[in-house]
Amino acid sequence: MNQLTTVGIDLAKDVFAVCVLDVTGAVIERRVLRRDAFMKWAERLSSCRVAMEACGSAHHWGRWFSARGHTACLIAAEFVKPFRLGGKNDAADAEAIAIAARQPTMRFVAIKSVEQQAILAWHSVRAGWQEERTALLNRTRGLLAEFGVVIARSADRLLAALPGLVEDARLPDPVRTMLLEVREQLVALNARLAGCDRQIASHARSSDVARRASELLGVGPVTASALAAAVPDAKVFRNGRQFGAWLGLTPRQHSSGGRIRLGHISLRGNVYLRTLLVQGARSTLQSALRGDPAHAGRLQRWIRQLHERKGYYKTLIAIANKHARMLWAMLARGERYDADAWQRHPMNLSVRPATA
Repeated sequence: MNQLTTVGIDLAKDVFAVCVLDVTGAVIERRVLRRDAFMKWAERLSSCRVAMEACGSAHHWGRWFSARGHTACLIAAEFVKPFRLGGKNDAADAEAIAIAARQPTMRFVAIKSVEQQAILAWHSVRAGWQEERTALLNRTRGLLAEFGVVIARSADRLLAALPGLVEDARLPDPVRTMLLEVREQLVALNARLAGCDRQIASHARSSDVARRASELLGVGPVTASALAAAVPDAKVFRNGRQFGAWLGLTPRQHSSGGRIRLGHISLRGNVYLRTLLVQGARSTLQSALRGDPAHAGRLQRWIRQLHERKGYYKTLIAIANKHARMLWAMLARGERYDADAWQRHPMNLSVRPATA
């Protein structure tokens, strides 16, 4: 029997589909195993390349297989889809993953460490509690409007008005009782969010990558911490353009016959990190627009000119994309932020002929 070289695994909570390929790429084994049986099978597996989609629990299994001498590879789901033959099912997914892993130009997802996933868990919980808080505020504002009480669209104004609304005679007793529950829930959510912010800020101070990233205007502790945890190795991206594409900050291409057609931004990759970069771009844009043009730096002049030509929202995405490229350069090269680095670029250095 030909020696196995690649194993594709379609991960799930309880059922795992496995496809094993030999040196020639031929399928030599297919299995669908329950979790306990999969663990026993994987323990007996000879050293090879093990490929999985970058989905839930993939980083755990990547570390698990790497610790047992295998070469673990994680592949983005969008790169697996073109290799799926026929309909979608677990067995077809496992085979597509194995085939995709054999492609010489395939781009893999770096496996995160336990520490990186731990801090990302804080980010995930924080984002969830923020959504819950926003939903509770909007729901309360809508319910109050049913009784003729209209609060401005501001979280701070609603929070400031709640103590008085609890005693407002315009509201029936059941509604005022409800507002007491709402206030208690908001206090609890605010305390949880403050705890998350403290944990994330502590990580941002202790991480060298996060400290260097936070030197860039528009990158605060939350963004810097998320960047340090979500990007284990920036060198897996060939350049800043590829990093920006991974974040979904570059336009989709529909080019053919030498004609380039660019569409909307792709919105692929890490949604959370892209959102943070766009939020940071807002502060950078506001700073550039409010600053004195006579004392504006090169980046601020570029922002102002782009804003005049392209408008607010396109400028936001452009700033976020530029920040992503700058962050990639800082991470991949181990450098600190230098606003004058552009002056040392070969294109900006004047070459003078030697005099006799």
